Amino acid sequence: MIYFSQRQIVVPGYMLAEGNYEAGRNVYKEENRFYATVIGLAELKDKIINVIPLRGCYIPSVGDVVIGKVIDITTTAWIVDIRSPWNAFLFVKDFLSKPLNVIKEDIRNYLDIGELIIAKVTSFDRTKNPTLTTKEHGLGKIERGTVIEVDPTRVPRIIGKKGSMINMLKKETGCQIHVGQNGRVWISGKNREDEILVVEAIKKIESEAHTTGLTDRVYNLITKRRVSNGKEKTNI
Repeated sequence: MIYFSQRQIVVPGYMLAEGNYEAGRNVYKEENRFYATVIGLAELKDKIINVIPLRGCYIPSVGDVVIGKVIDITTTAWIVDIRSPWNAFLFVKDFLSKPLNVIKEDIRNYLDIGELIIAKVTSFDRTKNPTLTTKEHGLGKIERGTVIEVDPTRVPRIIGKKGSMINMLKKETGCQIHVGQNGRVWISGKNREDEILVVEAIKKIESEAHTTGLTDRVYNLITKRRVSNGKEKTNI
């Protein structure tokens, strides 16, 4: 017997099921009962019970801007990994500005597997996969730059209060930076050196997010790196 609904949030020690099942990820078995070991989303597939951890896991919300990676293609849509238990769908009509006859033309000519996009979540509930759009200013296919991943729980700290941290990073490095709510960050600078500097700064923010005085330390890091690289702020 199963004691959870698909993708239900459970806590450690929650009894998930009893009977003829198999323990998968983050599940342990005691006699014929199965229990969760982490906070996460419970799921049953082919008699195997798994719990997908919530920490480091992005749960979509309508209106979120995310950075996604195309992992599969259907006739009328791209399937996009958004670092969530649910893959997202980007339909042709929500990506292209012109009508497309999908019978005559392969949509991979416009966006192929492995390519990255900045998109907005347009619909989602836990019973079906989220959908995306790129038909707004600042959204679309990523053509250049560097994309890194951070824990989604660190996104607010990377942005800072009223955008203070992210604006400082942009000002001091001259890079374009876009932080997706799903913990992917796109960085585009005048050169690779500037992008690497932003990556280093963001990784510092991620690891020290719980500490005070972080903005000053990140600023000092950037200043020291720029001086050592022979660059001055006035050159930005």
